[in-house]
Amino acid sequence: MRNAVAIRHVSFEDAGIMADVLAERGITLSYLEAGLDDLSPAKNADLLLVLGGPIGIYEIERYPFLKDELATIETAVKQGTPVAGICLGCQALAAVLAARVYPGKQKELGWDELTLTEEGKASPLGVLEGVPILNWHGDTFDLPAGATRLASTEITPNQAFAYGPKVLALQFHVELEPWNMERWLIGHTGELANSKVDLNAMRAETARFAPAANDAGKRLFNAWLDGASA
Repeated sequence: MRNAVAIRHVSFEDAGIMADVLAERGITLSYLEAGLDDLSPAKNADLLLVLGGPIGIYEIERYPFLKDELATIETAVKQGTPVAGICLGCQALAAVLAARVYPGKQKELGWDELTLTEEGKASPLGVLEGVPILNWHGDTFDLPAGATRLASTEITPNQAFAYGPKVLALQFHVELEPWNMERWLIGHTGELANSKVDLNAMRAETARFAPAANDAGKRLFNAWLDGASA
């Protein structure tokens, strides 16, 4: 792998620690801004990352660019390009694999531990056992046919899945570095206020849990990249 492309929906939800993992491997990362940029360069990438955002992947009438984005992701999956999706990117992968994406029974905002499936424990996600991770989503999805469920929480049965060795979908966040949380608190202020989230508690939990989540996340992504490029 020489070049990676990340589809980004809002500027503050970037690749985070994934950028460090790629840089250490000598892989160049560039961003394409969803809704603004021509996404065709993603079709020539050695690796595609699809990042998070505060919209629903099913809101194509409101955000017509999603149609092209989903087609771009589908092309990457079909041609065997390694693809990793986080949050909205995870839901996009579920959608292109013909699974239903829809609002969950309640929002999941904050730090929590995952319950790993046996397959999840044996996968790169095994490093997350007992490590609190950040959830920040209101939507969920059905498990795509042919995919392997890797993790769940009480609220969200499908927190992560793999589709063969080259597709990894994570509903949660391990990529967010502690220093970047304040930008998320600003950018998502409406959602946080409506959900009555305690911002000081979120800051404190991020300072407490993010370093371990970042360390585990780097090991997770390195292990997945090893398998995806084999």
